[in-house]
Amino acid sequence: MQANHIWQRFRSWEGLLLAIFLVSIVVNIIQSPVYLGVGNIVNLFQLHIEKIIVALVMTFIIINGEIDLSVASVMGLAACLVAYLYEHGTPVELAIVISLLAGLICGALNGFCVAYLGLPSLAVTLAGLIGYRGAARILLEDRSITDFPEWFDRLGQQPLIGPFPLALIIFFVMLVIAVIILQYSAFGRYVYIIGNNREAARYSGVKVQRVKMILFMASGLISALAGLLIAARFGAVRGNTAEGFELDIITMVLLGGVSIFGGSGTLTGVALSILIVLNLRNGMGLANVTGNVQTSVIGVLLILSVLIPNLVQDAQRIWRRRRALSRPKEAEVRQEDAPQTT
Repeated sequence: MQANHIWQRFRSWEGLLLAIFLVSIVVNIIQSPVYLGVGNIVNLFQLHIEKIIVALVMTFIIINGEIDLSVASVMGLAACLVAYLYEHGTPVELAIVISLLAGLICGALNGFCVAYLGLPSLAVTLAGLIGYRGAARILLEDRSITDFPEWFDRLGQQPLIGPFPLALIIFFVMLVIAVIILQYSAFGRYVYIIGNNREAARYSGVKVQRVKMILFMASGLISALAGLLIAARFGAVRGNTAEGFELDIITMVLLGGVSIFGGSGTLTGVALSILIVLNLRNGMGLANVTGNVQTSVIGVLLILSVLIPNLVQDAQRIWRRRRALSRPKEAEVRQEDAPQTT
């Protein structure tokens, strides 16, 4: 029974992702002898750590049947706000708190429009993508702000525990918390139920509006935290900080098997897809592939991550329909072949 369960898991989408991940590792090892070095592995995560932190909360939102296109703009706004406040004499500790609150407010605004006004999240967060990015550019214009306190830069650039920087430790802690909430809590069940059928969830007594509001507020807060981590890692902030990050974030979630229509997906699949995207980025970087080509590859991957599961579902639906239609004919043949008794 256990072996059959393992085989079913291997045949699932997660099994395919695991196979792709292992192949990407082999290719990278062949391509570069430094791939397996501890420094490269840590660097593999650190260069994209802010994206994978936000991908965790994006998983909840897409399973819930919504989407948040504004996450990268909130990241940029938080980074620009902490730099702007610090430049104008605000202690960086207070600037950090204000930036986190700003991210929370952005998420609350998105959540209110979606949960209580009934507006589509695609339109609301697209407006947020434009508006929050515009606010970030207004704060800094074309300037680049540097010269943060040494301790702030050190948090983003230096290892904190062993070879692991603060951002990577935050990711692992958040991953454990996210798994517990999504897979083992009532709130996680509500996220799935609403994603499957919002009206049925409402009639079942689930507080749909509250759940959606919490998710978007969490998205804003965590995106702001990721923006502060970017500022600390780079030691410099511009108005275009984190621009375009939403592409990688959404790709990681959808490639992980989370349905764009909501209601299905696991953090196991998302974790595997994160590893695949990071390995692709790392491998292309080691091969001196330009950033524009890397972005194009991720874009193609995003299209495939939506297209392939739908094609598989259509094929399964057609196969089940044909099986259902063939059963009456098989029954008639068996009846005709049965010995006649008098």
